[in-house]
Amino acid sequence: MSTPEISPIILIFASIFTSNIILANFLGLCSFISISKDIKSSNGLGMAVVFVSTISSAINHVIYHQVILRYELGYLRFIIFIIVIASVVQILEMIIDRISQSLYIALGIFLPLITVSFAILGVVLFMQIRNYSFPQALVYGFGSGVGWWIAIMALAAIRKKVENAPVPAGLKGPGITLIIIGIMAMAFIGFSGMLQVQ
Repeated sequence: MSTPEISPIILIFASIFTSNIILANFLGLCSFISISKDIKSSNGLGMAVVFVSTISSAINHVIYHQVILRYELGYLRFIIFIIVIASVVQILEMIIDRISQSLYIALGIFLPLITVSFAILGVVLFMQIRNYSFPQALVYGFGSGVGWWIAIMALAAIRKKVENAPVPAGLKGPGITLIIIGIMAMAFIGFSGMLQVQ
C-alpha cells in the first residue's frame, strides 16, 4: 500500500479539527472528562498528551517499518505499540515529577493512564492503517495531540463558566458535561466539509 500524498498543513488541520481524536473518534474520554474540572490540570495533561502522542507516533512508525514488517511480527504490533507508549509516559512522568510536583499531584492517576489511553493508541493505529510516511506520522501525532489539548482546555473553560450557571438539578455534573462534549463534537465536525483525512 502506497503512502497517501497529503500536505502537512492539511494533515495537521484535519487531525486537530475534522478528525479530532477525542471529539470525532471519542477516544480517551476517561481522563478527558475527569481532568477537565480544573484549567491548570487540563493544560498540564493536554501538553503531556501532545508530547506522548508525537513521540509515540514517531518511535512506533520506525519500529513498525524497520522491525515489525521486516521480521513479520504483525501479530505483536499492539503489544509493541503499548510498550513504546508506556515507556514514553514513564519518562514524561519522571520529568513532570522533577519539574512540577503540584502538577504531578494534580494529574494523579491520570498521567500513568495515558499509557492505556485509547487516544494515543488510536493515533498510532490510524498512522499505521493509513500508511503514513515518517514526516506524516510526526505531523499527525502532533496534530492529534494538539486537537486533544484544545478540546480539554475548551471543556475546562466551559465547565468553569457553567459552575455558577443555573443548571437544572438533574443535569448538574456529568449530565451537563456530556451535553457540552456533544455540542463541542458537533462544532468540530462542522469543519469536516473543508478537509478530511482519508
